[in-house]
Amino acid sequence: MKRGTTTSHSHDMLSNPLLAFALFCLPAIAIVATGHYRIGGGWRTAVWTAALSIMGTACLANAVRCGRVHCYITGPFLLVMAVVTLLYGLGVLPLGGNGWNAIGLTILVGAIALSCLPEMLFGKYRRGRGRSADHR
Repeated sequence: MKRGTTTSHSHDMLSNPLLAFALFCLPAIAIVATGHYRIGGGWRTAVWTAALSIMGTACLANAVRCGRVHCYITGPFLLVMAVVTLLYGLGVLPLGGNGWNAIGLTILVGAIALSCLPEMLFGKYRRGRGRSADHR
């Protein structure tokens, strides 16, 4: 590679372990830690909404930075789930007595599926943003 050129991987926030941990792992840990039934709904609403907003915003920023395929899909999904969490926590969205479980399961399954499947089908980075674009 020529000096001065960069790859999509070098702009990918997920390639920086500390940044990835801070923006994705810590919020996920916070969601799991406050998912216990004894945590009050107000705390859970605040933590889940903030954590999902951080992860969703970081995914969208990463999509712009490096063209990471799954970030284009996962970012909006996480932001939508942040809104769902907020509305359910405020009592606006009626999801029943198991609403937190339904939200948590949707986040878990959705995040895993949306992180893996798009890249299996379309590759890791958007076309034109990878190595071939860097060697023009």
